Amino acid sequence: MGQVTEQQILDALKVVVEPDSKQDIVALGMVSGLVVKDGNVGFAIEVDPRKGAQMEPLRKAAERAVDALDGVLSVTAVLTAHKDAAAGQPQGGPAQAPAPGGAGVMVPGVKSIVAVASGKGGVGKSTAAVNLALGLATLGHRVGMLDADIYGPSMPRMMGISGRPVSDDGRTLRPMENYGVKCMSMGFLVAEDTPMIWRGPMVQQSALQQMLRDVEWGELDIMVVDMPPGTGDAQLTMAQQVPLSGAVIISTPQDIALLDARKGLNMFRKVDVPVLGIVENMSYFACPSCGHVSHIFSHGGARREADKLGMEFLGEVPLDMEIRETSDGGRPIVVSNPDSAHAKAFTAIAQRVWDKVSAAAGDEARQAPKIVMQ
Repeated sequence: MGQVTEQQILDALKVVVEPDSKQDIVALGMVSGLVVKDGNVGFAIEVDPRKGAQMEPLRKAAERAVDALDGVLSVTAVLTAHKDAAAGQPQGGPAQAPAPGGAGVMVPGVKSIVAVASGKGGVGKSTAAVNLALGLATLGHRVGMLDADIYGPSMPRMMGISGRPVSDDGRTLRPMENYGVKCMSMGFLVAEDTPMIWRGPMVQQSALQQMLRDVEWGELDIMVVDMPPGTGDAQLTMAQQVPLSGAVIISTPQDIALLDARKGLNMFRKVDVPVLGIVENMSYFACPSCGHVSHIFSHGGARREADKLGMEFLGEVPLDMEIRETSDGGRPIVVSNPDSAHAKAFTAIAQRVWDKVSAAAGDEARQAPKIVMQ
């Protein structure tokens, strides 16, 4: 089996016809970023973001055409969008407008995407993200959740989901679902005790792109993305490749956590992702026996930090055993004890996030910036 060449790939793509112009996608200059390495092929197809959903069959046809070539082991084609150079304005509507001058993954049918992030681990970000998603579902919205932590996925356990996603056509997966929320995680694809030992940002980027693009999400009002902690490859990938409606920062009250939260917040600001606000997790501990309140990790630091940075303080959630036990048991507190004060705190935060996303929905779509690493 010989090595496939770029010219062979371009020749194969000449049979793929853009439906409106009736010309092939190579002649139209729609193919970009072609990469061939050891039989693995990747490329982008530039389309009008307003036609993103309609262009999905074209993307699949392009993958099939290349996959049929001898020497091809895998094919990844990504729909991308670009700025209208003549008008100088981004094309498209709220859910499907990627980077100006750059590429982005389209998620047809998803109206808003919100990232839940933290500057460091151990602050309860995943617990907050899961309960935020469930709070949004409780409010009557169509919700999806993406676990973007490739190396430490926690969604299967927290959402009480087991098994593997299935495919109806051999190319796209149906998301898993529980409590009315559609979910996708690397944890559904590998055993819980299997370590992910991939190396390099491109592998992680490819995994995130495929969980967004190759999953039948359907129509969603909002998708919550549980980000891995920190300000590294996954955050940059999401900021560059996905039209995020905003980010929610999770922190505990102590100074060291707030320092890292500030880094996370500033990272999103630098890549032009709106920060919707800050949540103070583990804000206090109330003794279940006597009711005495202890500020184990200090208190009020996230509120003060939000005021200092001009961000909204979205709310506080206590350090409580029930929150931990219900999350570990796959029945998060928003669904297991919806009338509790803690569940109501999460639902109130969800309502505020929804209000902020909805208020921005009428504005022109946020365009994810092109990030160039040199």
